[in-house]
Amino acid sequence: MEHIRGNVIVGQSGGPTAVINSSLVGVFKTAKDRGAKTVYGMRHGIQGLLEEKYVDLSDHIQTSLDIDLLKRTPSAFLGSCRYKLPEADKDNGVYKKIFSILKKLDIEFFFYIGGNDSMDTIRKLSDYALEIGSSIRFIGVPKTIDNDLDITDHTPGFGSAAKYIGSITKEVIRDGLVFDQNMVTIIEIMGRNAGWLTGASALAKCEDCEGPDLIYLPEIPFDVESFIKKVEELHKVKKSIIVAISEGIRTPDGKYISELTDTVEFIDAFGHKALSGSAKYLANMIGAKFGWKTRAIELNTLQRSASHLVSRVDITEAYQVGGAAVKAAFEGLTGQMVILKRVSDDPYICTTDTYDVHKIANVEKKVPREWINETGDFVTQEYLNYVKPLIQAELTPIMVDGLPRHLTLNDKNLKNI
Repeated sequence: MEHIRGNVIVGQSGGPTAVINSSLVGVFKTAKDRGAKTVYGMRHGIQGLLEEKYVDLSDHIQTSLDIDLLKRTPSAFLGSCRYKLPEADKDNGVYKKIFSILKKLDIEFFFYIGGNDSMDTIRKLSDYALEIGSSIRFIGVPKTIDNDLDITDHTPGFGSAAKYIGSITKEVIRDGLVFDQNMVTIIEIMGRNAGWLTGASALAKCEDCEGPDLIYLPEIPFDVESFIKKVEELHKVKKSIIVAISEGIRTPDGKYISELTDTVEFIDAFGHKALSGSAKYLANMIGAKFGWKTRAIELNTLQRSASHLVSRVDITEAYQVGGAAVKAAFEGLTGQMVILKRVSDDPYICTTDTYDVHKIANVEKKVPREWINETGDFVTQEYLNYVKPLIQAELTPIMVDGLPRHLTLNDKNLKNI
């Protein structure tokens, strides 16, 4: 067993997923197995750390059952945040405070589980550590259902969300076939600038289901009139039409479809507009024009934390990237993010590696144009070949009284609050 001088701290940031806690377990267990004395967890990410809110994870993860429960528990066990660190050369007061807290806790290794904005946090903290001569090592652990982190083949969280979306789309299609009437159902799926999740609706197309009729990703400009004409043509040959759209689809002039609605805009700390209402807007437009029955289904947060339909491949890889992050940090690396490297599709083999976080932070990976069909209203077989291995197998929840049991954090054990 290696002797580690200092302690470990880990945080979760950004939107939750069905497997983010599996990565947390990977960090915790690997760090403890390698001799870390204390593994602290930040409450609500870097924002909570600034308020000195943290827990000793050993107080909460004590048995193998706790580990199994936490792996299967959706959302962020420690709580999350969307906090944008300023650039150190413009405001280093925040950094001085963070590093003073880390010094007080004798932190030697810092892990942050998150997506693009979280990797930006790792970039800034590792750069500041280098500037002041701190030996603390900073490693990013990838997480996002959006699958838009660059370099890594895919991100933990995406596979389970894709599995859920494919399954729900099949069920919505079955529901639409019940009544002998013209109907248009529009499913709105998360994805601001990248359509990885929306593309997963195509998984519903299989031997027992014809799949959605149209799929629109934000990578392709969305023409409302062309869309209405396609729906009209489809209704000449079938009664129930199913359309999947990304929440971030835009008109050719760059305006979000959701901005055509009357909803009030919310903008987060990173300048991201909250996108909602595109499906309802389009459904209402079709209903008014043709008099058909329409439905708008907004998956919203449902697709993020559906641990009852988690992919075993996804939850396993989430655990592996957490462990790989600890291994990398304990071997002396810093300013890196763990990545997944696909070796083959059939059989599916994926390994872990590390990559310079400076080349990943603030870069969005989008669905390749060649993985979208020529008319821009469906994905290709190449996309399906990419995503299918990520949704394989299941991990059944631990059920108590007919419902999934989750591991929850008891706030009474918080330190320094």
